Amino acid sequence: MKRQADKPDTAISVSIRPAAERDIVSISDIYNYFVTRSTATFADNEETIADRKAWFDSHLANNLPVLVAESEGKVVGWASLSFYHQRSAYRQSVELSFYIHHEFLARGIGRQLTEKLIELAREIGYHCILSLVCSENDASIALLKKFGFETVGDLKEVGRKFDRWLNVTILQKML
Repeated sequence: MKRQADKPDTAISVSIRPAAERDIVSISDIYNYFVTRSTATFADNEETIADRKAWFDSHLANNLPVLVAESEGKVVGWASLSFYHQRSAYRQSVELSFYIHHEFLARGIGRQLTEKLIELAREIGYHCILSLVCSENDASIALLKKFGFETVGDLKEVGRKFDRWLNVTILQKML
């Protein structure tokens, strides 16, 4: 997500915890905000609660972590590890995603979620973490690089949103 100029660059205290079913609406709301307003996701249509519930249940069934960041009882961000590819030879590679509530960008929440997911990925025994980020999303790319992710590829014009072609940067961290 791009840093917004009018947002303070002040970290806030959040608690990071595993997501629970009660968080599905908040997770979906945070995600859907970016569906219609940004290139942080290449989805064109907002997801339904049923879609997010199925995603959440699949993550639980496959021991894939989903975390939320909570501040004063409100979910202000979430992050997950997902299988990078459905083919079994890829089973030790996961993809990291995170989304921060638009009113809480540039507050250190993405950093805290990413740090915890990397720790969990190591504990579970994954071999590498990938992240596919819209190339214009400088803030997310910079954050991942702070954690040792390296750019390993650039996909040119693989997405189309808001009537323009978008590139994707592939980042990778070996564990």
